[in-house]
Amino acid sequence: MAVVSMEAIQKLREETGAGMMDCKKALTESNGDYDAAVDWLRKKGIASAAKKAGRVAAEGLVATVTSGTKGLVLEVNCETDFVAKNTDFQAMVAATAEAALAQGEADIEKIKALTVNGKSAQDNLTALVAKIGENMTFRRAAMLEVKQGAVISYIHNAATDKAGKIGVLVALESTASADKLNALGRQIAMHIAAARPDALDRGSVDASKLEREKSVLVEQARASGKPENIIEKMVEGRINKFYEEIVLLEQAFVINPDMKVSAVVEAAAKEAGAPIKLVAFERFALGEGIEKKDDDFAAEVAAMAK
Repeated sequence: MAVVSMEAIQKLREETGAGMMDCKKALTESNGDYDAAVDWLRKKGIASAAKKAGRVAAEGLVATVTSGTKGLVLEVNCETDFVAKNTDFQAMVAATAEAALAQGEADIEKIKALTVNGKSAQDNLTALVAKIGENMTFRRAAMLEVKQGAVISYIHNAATDKAGKIGVLVALESTASADKLNALGRQIAMHIAAARPDALDRGSVDASKLEREKSVLVEQARASGKPENIIEKMVEGRINKFYEEIVLLEQAFVINPDMKVSAVVEAAAKEAGAPIKLVAFERFALGEGIEKKDDDFAAEVAAMAK
């Protein structure tokens, strides 16, 4: 039997919202396999499929810059929101993003080496660390580009006109006018910021994630005591619902929930008099995936030991 560490229990508890004892049992029953433990909790109805929000601690900025048919999103982290509001930090992030877009570079290690205002981006950041006295890091970047059309950006919880807490890029392929594409792209980007899709279309959904979801749904359906032929139909319906929750083109449009995003694009194309294809998107939320230290965890461990 695998030895279950307190760190693993904490991580599972933070992701699923389940109790500590349930998390310990899930990891024990799953022989320490983290993903299997998440599924075990879900099958028992103890945990949600989605990670709970508000579990991140990183501060900083997510910046977006665009130029016609291409755009870039960049995340730079710092330790406190106070530094994220510092004008020198904001200027450094903006200048680095602009340089990365101009050079067509989205690899974070190569971005660090780009020349920005006469120095490498990393040297600029290091100098700012020395000046302000707080750790900062270039975390990640992504770029979208289309041959014809537009890449549109949107910043949510903006700190500046180009940076904030959430940055979104939307790539539209079309011969329609820039005004039409920018209006549509901004609305879709706002939707993405709010709805957090995982994939553009069904074919883009991660295969392992889909199989895990099916496995969980089958177990949930079997728990109802229904025969196998009914279970199959139940799972099919729930998988369609799963797609509607995570696939951008199948999500209900937040601005008009009576329409799917795909229908919104079709309507815009008809109005513009030219085909429009939504080909890609990027959504960066500040600090996502960085776990927040739980100040009460020590007390919980002590209580558990008793």
